[in-house]
Amino acid sequence: MVRRNLGPTTRSVYICLACLSLALHLILAFFCLAVLQTACVLPNSYSASISPRTDTREENPVPSYPHKLSINSENDKYHKLNATRLPEAIGAEKKLICAKKVVKNASRLEALFHHPLYNLPEPELLEDDWLLRVKTNEPTDDEGDDKEGISSDSQWQSGSHEKGYDKVSWTSKAETHPPWLRFHLGITRWELYNRKDPTVAKLTHYLANQHILGAVQKSGGTQLKLLLSFPNYGQALLKPMKQSRDAETDVNLFYFSDFERHNAEISAFHLDRLLGFNRIPPVAGRLINITREIREITTDRKLSRTFFTSPAGNVCFYGQCEYYCSSEHPLCGQPDSLEVSLAAMLPDLSLAPRRSWRSPWRRSYSRTKLAQWEKDSAYCDTVKQTPPYNHGTRLVDVIDMAILDFLMSNMDRHHYETFEKFGNDTFLLHLDNGRAFGRHSQDELSILAPLQQCCRIRRSTLLRLRLLSGPDFRLSKVMRESLSQDLLEAVAPLLSEPHLHALDRRLAAVLRVVKICQEQHDEVIFNDLGGYEED
Repeated sequence: MVRRNLGPTTRSVYICLACLSLALHLILAFFCLAVLQTACVLPNSYSASISPRTDTREENPVPSYPHKLSINSENDKYHKLNATRLPEAIGAEKKLICAKKVVKNASRLEALFHHPLYNLPEPELLEDDWLLRVKTNEPTDDEGDDKEGISSDSQWQSGSHEKGYDKVSWTSKAETHPPWLRFHLGITRWELYNRKDPTVAKLTHYLANQHILGAVQKSGGTQLKLLLSFPNYGQALLKPMKQSRDAETDVNLFYFSDFERHNAEISAFHLDRLLGFNRIPPVAGRLINITREIREITTDRKLSRTFFTSPAGNVCFYGQCEYYCSSEHPLCGQPDSLEVSLAAMLPDLSLAPRRSWRSPWRRSYSRTKLAQWEKDSAYCDTVKQTPPYNHGTRLVDVIDMAILDFLMSNMDRHHYETFEKFGNDTFLLHLDNGRAFGRHSQDELSILAPLQQCCRIRRSTLLRLRLLSGPDFRLSKVMRESLSQDLLEAVAPLLSEPHLHALDRRLAAVLRVVKICQEQHDEVIFNDLGGYEED
């Protein structure tokens, strides 16, 4: 091999060429970077809000955005408010030159919740708009220091000395309160919780992980439910797993004889949140140990007598209730692990009384009879003349609930509740959703009777439905991502793929009904958005 000796001049030329090549590459790289930055300009509020994480249970503070719009019978006041604040949100939306790329690269769920339709302004909350308030101790000259209440300088200390309960000291400061108490104190006239409040994520984490101190049967209802107690005085409603994820309800079974499913309760909470309603208490899935977390700690003698070991060696129980509480329908672990849903409890009725309303579109719950609305196509005309449906937002509230029920195929909506403090000018509570998601192969159009017969729908609801029907935020995709945050998703998907696809199919059916209504009637849209303009 011949070695070639390079002279000083040749070596200098090679070094110069190498430096020139490096300089050209650097110039080209800076040029490409500048082109990419100018091709996709994001407003500061949007780019700062999208983070790489997809798990919304983290306790990082959520960026502040305009609050969700609240509606009452005085629509003009809110329309003026929207006309002044909404252009800012709309302007931010129009600046998203590369919105589709953002949705693909970031979390679809986070991008959806940063959309202007999920960040609508609302009126400032007045003192009477809060369900519960912490009492403040502001003694007058006559009262001295003995006035009942909690001030920033005083503490509430537990007087209970029961074994297992925490010795707690709560002040008026929110950071001293457990998640369940923060949830109660956050309920307002307009919504059960604010989606941007980190308390919701903390509460679902709390439900899925908190040590269980007690378990007893919950009275009322037709199927077995347990009331769990936690050391910090919180409680949760437990519904156990009764059938596999992919099992469909028997077509020969009446709706009032169907199982209540734990994954239906979890999925209903997520769907309600995706629709922007925020009317279902937070629900979380959990894998519990039947022996250690129910049998050994229960003080309910009726419940304790129903435990047994199956021939397969699994721990089982069945409790006492109207339906499916027998040794022929046991709830069995593997060998003692059981999937359950845990729902946050609402404030005690002694503190926040609730009123139960019979739904105008309640089914007959008979094997032979039909309800009046099933026989009279003009039934809604009568409803519109009946209080409280003859004014305010109560009628469109019921239609919102019907759309939710249709999407998840829930035929068991016989009553709904409201908080008495707020009268008729408030939201509806969407409680007890265990019989939802029973069939994915069939769409029960009769659930949409309120929409079909009244031909009325909130504008905000309609715009969100259209948004969720598009390719960027398809309902099945954001629902899949939302459910992935639940701990039980690690065991198996909470909703099977056929159920997720059914959501898209049913959403399209809702939009078709609205289109037919618009072709046949003039006043279909209840405008609760005022100055909001669609792009």
